[in-house]
Amino acid sequence: MEQWRGKIAVVTGSSSGIGAAIVVELAKSGLVVVGLARRVEKTEALKQHLTQNVRKNLHAVKCDVSKEADVLGAFEWVNSSLGGIDVMVNNAGVLRETRLIDANNSVPIREVVDTNILGLVWCTREAYQSMKRRGVSGHIININSIAGHHIPFVGDLMQSVNIYGPTKYAVTAITEVTRQELLRDDSKVKITSISPGAVDTEILDFAKFNIPVLKSEDVAKSVLYVLSTPPHVQVHELMIKPVGERF
Repeated sequence: MEQWRGKIAVVTGSSSGIGAAIVVELAKSGLVVVGLARRVEKTEALKQHLTQNVRKNLHAVKCDVSKEADVLGAFEWVNSSLGGIDVMVNNAGVLRETRLIDANNSVPIREVVDTNILGLVWCTREAYQSMKRRGVSGHIININSIAGHHIPFVGDLMQSVNIYGPTKYAVTAITEVTRQELLRDDSKVKITSISPGAVDTEILDFAKFNIPVLKSEDVAKSVLYVLSTPPHVQVHELMIKPVGERF
């Protein structure tokens, strides 16, 4: 991780769960971290998990990634205040209780699509443009899901994964399309999809169903792993499951 010391990392969905764990691990590893979240005060509170000399390297910026104007404003601040972006972690994601076949479900369906797909695309675009302008060999990491590779039958856990699964399939496809575009751009920027199984986070409380789960810190450590690879190594897809998962 020494190659990233002092570099700028942007993490979306940083207020809780996986995003919060990633922010803390990156900051501890010597990066300057910008956490983007709607609940910006929760990102600010993460400083209590950091030593005094590291706290100054965590910046909390209010941003709803489903709103393109918010994304543009946040990245403008990062570029003007910190000089640019070296690592982009697209973690923000939402899940809503509905079924695809339910009536009057346009609002929750759009919320998931706008956050999980479009928000990721807007952030990737702005981060890459910052990397390209400065000629840096950065890294884009998409926090995906096993639901981006097969649709798990959730049974009694919930009614349906509804549009969440298809949005994660989109993340899998977007990762590959972006890799091809970076290749055509003759860019040394890496891109990685990390696909966890069940994780004990706010998005869905798997723990109450008495099934094996990962911790947010497990996923955060996987981010450190892919970042620690040498320049010629690109981890394209990393799938992580808790032992005993039946999905």
